[in-house]
Formats: sequence, C-alpha cells, structure tokens
Amino acid sequence: MTVYSQISQNKRKTNIIVLLFFIFVSFLVYVIGRGMGYSGTSLFVFAFLLSFASSFFSYFYSDKIVLAMHKAVPADRKLHFDLYTVVENLSLASGIAKPRVYVINDLSPNAFATGRDYKHAVVVATTGLLQIMDRRELEGVIAHELSHIKNYDMLLMTIVSVMVGLVVYLTDFFMRSLWHRGSNRNNRQGSGIFLLISIILSLLSPLVATLLQLAISRKREFLADASAAYLTRYPEGLARALEKLRDTPVQLRTASNASAHLFIASPLKADSQSKPNWLVNLFSTHPPLTERVAKLRQM
Repeated sequence: MTVYSQISQNKRKTNIIVLLFFIFVSFLVYVIGRGMGYSGTSLFVFAFLLSFASSFFSYFYSDKIVLAMHKAVPADRKLHFDLYTVVENLSLASGIAKPRVYVINDLSPNAFATGRDYKHAVVVATTGLLQIMDRRELEGVIAHELSHIKNYDMLLMTIVSVMVGLVVYLTDFFMRSLWHRGSNRNNRQGSGIFLLISIILSLLSPLVATLLQLAISRKREFLADASAAYLTRYPEGLARALEKLRDTPVQLRTASNASAHLFIASPLKADSQSKPNWLVNLFSTHPPLTERVAKLRQM
C-alpha cells in the first residue's frame, strides 16, 4: 500500500465513522422525542445548544488549558535547537505557519499538538523525547503532530465532542423527565414502544457515543502517521520513533484522561504488547504502537 492510498483510505474510514455518528445521534433524538411525546426537532435544538455552550469555552481556550495542565514552557531556540528547527523546516514544507513550540520537563518521551487552527497551533515535546530521538526520528514525530494541525483534527474532535455531549444531555434529560411523568396524566404521552426503546437507548447511547469518539480518535492517529510519512518521505523515521516510545514505558507525571488523546502515544500506559487485548483497544484513544509501526513499514 502506498502512502497516498493509506491517506485516502484513512480519510474515507474517518468520514464513514463521522457520518455514522451523525446518523446515530439523529436517530437517538427522533426516538427520544417520540418517546416523550415531543417534537424530535425541538428536542434536538435544545440539547444541541446546551452541548455547544459547554464545548465553546474548551474549544477556544483548550490550548492554554492543556499547556498549563502539563506545565509546558516555551522552547528556547538555542537550548532546544533540533526541536525548534525541525518544527520550522517541516512547517515550511507542509505549507502552514510555524506553530508555537513548547517543552515539558519530563523524562517520559511524548509529544502532542493542540490549537483550533493554524494561527493558534502549538507543538509540544517532552525533554524525555528530545533525549532519546535522533533528528530523523524527531522529524517523524513532529511531522505527525503537524499533520494533526494541517488535517484540522482538533476541529474534528471538537465537533465529535459536541455530539458526544449532545448524547449525554439528551439521555440525562430524558431519564430525569421520567421521574416527573406520572403526576399529570394530561401531559404529553409518548408512544409505548418508543418509550421502551428510548429507555434502552438512554442506557446504552453514552457508551456507544464514547466508543465512536474513540474510534475516530484512533483513525486520526493512523491518518497523521500516513500524512507524516508523506511529508518527510521517510516512514522509517516515524516507525523507529514509535518503537522507542513503545519500549520506554515511563508514564508522564501530568498524564490524565482529559488530554491523553492529544499525545502521539498514550501517556497513561505504554503499548508493550505485540497483540494487545481487543477489549483494551476498544476503549483506547490510540491504536497499538506495534500496529502503527507495521503499517508504516508497509508504505
């Protein structure tokens, strides 16, 4: 498989998953609306506004929040020369403005990108990563992060987060409303079958929505790997870098579930298994590093 076909395939798969996500949410809104005896459209608008309001702040200020959370500081061009110049060179090659460059003083090797668009983008690397990577491997890592920026992955994941929030608000609103339904028989009553289906979906939907969100996150990692290989024209550099991340199981001190999906490799638990458990993978923000290395070496 060529780099071009890998990128195209990953884009198609991601688009299909996002489409399924929207269909799933639309179906959920319709069923819950019918189950409550309300218009599905009005319920959708109400829930969407609530979800959007909760996501607005995190979208516009996520970069500052994440940088503060991980105690990241601006990189020094002289002290972090390789990191700084690699970001400059690859930004020029990819056709985007150079993002701000930060470092985290931590022995755990890792990196991430954040920011809602090119103008507000940030690339962050740990000192542990800079210590163990040679320049070609560092180029692979930075190319991966720049690909996230160029592919607008932060925007996509924000949209998906809004949809997940919408599902949570919908199901919570519906379950709470059930407690107030029996007191007044003159209130709207939904169809019995839709009410039953709504209860079942309200119990299962948050889990399904979360799994879809994680699936999209994993697909974007594959896409960023393929895009990085295309940008550097050297898939082996990123493959070797991922192997080093896999073989250096040092957990990031500031790791948390809130930002784990941003990193090039999960900062919570190293992927040291050649054949990880499928259930673990299902609830992971990242595909197994071993699988990512294998795909890169097939390019």
